[in-house]
Amino acid sequence: MKESAKRIKYPKSVGVYYRDSSTRRHLGKPDRCYDISYRDQNGKLKCEKVGWTSEGYNPKMAVHVRNERLRNIRHGDELPNKKKREITLGEVWIKYDKWLDTGKKWGVTDRGYYKNHLKKSFENKYLSEITPLVLEELKSDLIKKDLAPATVKHILVIIRQLINKAITWELWSGENPVSKIKLPRINNRRERFLSKTEAKTLLDTLKETSLQLHDMALLSLHTGMRAGEIFDLTWQHINFENNIINIADPKGGPARKVFMTPTGKEMLNKIEHNSPSEHVFKSREGERINEISNAFGRAVEKLGFNVGIDDRRQRVTFHTLRHTFASWLAMRGEHILTIKELLGHKSLAMTERYAHLMPDQKRRAINGIETFFMSAENI
Repeated sequence: MKESAKRIKYPKSVGVYYRDSSTRRHLGKPDRCYDISYRDQNGKLKCEKVGWTSEGYNPKMAVHVRNERLRNIRHGDELPNKKKREITLGEVWIKYDKWLDTGKKWGVTDRGYYKNHLKKSFENKYLSEITPLVLEELKSDLIKKDLAPATVKHILVIIRQLINKAITWELWSGENPVSKIKLPRINNRRERFLSKTEAKTLLDTLKETSLQLHDMALLSLHTGMRAGEIFDLTWQHINFENNIINIADPKGGPARKVFMTPTGKEMLNKIEHNSPSEHVFKSREGERINEISNAFGRAVEKLGFNVGIDDRRQRVTFHTLRHTFASWLAMRGEHILTIKELLGHKSLAMTERYAHLMPDQKRRAINGIETFFMSAENI
């Protein structure tokens, strides 16, 4: 239901308008709302609601409010100083987009989220217009679109990064509003891992579709490498003599080494290459791969691994291969610190999810406690 009728210009008053409500009543008549319009210091037309007759507002008050706005725009807090032109989020993005090429490893994700979820609604917003309330409304809209909590968080973090960069680059001097809202809590830790039979079946199915995709999956399964690390892998990073792969620039952490299994080494030896700087796995155009082929999802669907599974943590994805690698190590009783180093986790807390897969160690610990008590009884 509409609250009011069309806005009408008030006679003999520049930039003052009124509209009679179709739902509100005051003293037996339709309630009247007064609005004002003016251009800000950047020449952008601003429209502002002043208030209703039932709230004590009248045309003179609307004129007074508008004049106050114009005085503030013209003079600001200090008369001698010229106010700095405000910048929009879209203008910050143009500079941020250039920075992505050298300042952030995987800018393609930021570019996609900005284009699909922020550009239309936020491109022309001044940074001062991006308030905590505006961000809460954005968060609510994104959640209603059934986006994953991690995606919603990433989109809000992009805004935070853009504003932080604007402050760092001295393009803006305000406070970052993202710090005042609660970001979605994320629990996207993968729980599903493959059995040996499932892993073999998946690799066989991938081999029928794409040998390169099969090889990438095998490498992740045998080394625990992330997809992005596999995309970045060049031949100069592989030491066949010592069976070592050097990961020079992993996600969010220091360089590390992973070790080739005989199967992984044999697979890599079969791939032809001409230059040490050449990527091991390339797109059809010979460039770096940016994402896992949809053929992986089709193979998983063909095998029915995700049938009836709506919990993202239980679905089989390419990242499941890395999780399977770690889970198998834990089940073999490898030390949690060893698994941490092989995975390149920044903290032990990230690796502790695999502790429950170490039944032998737990059983030995319980048996040790029982032995301790038995010996105490004999003292």
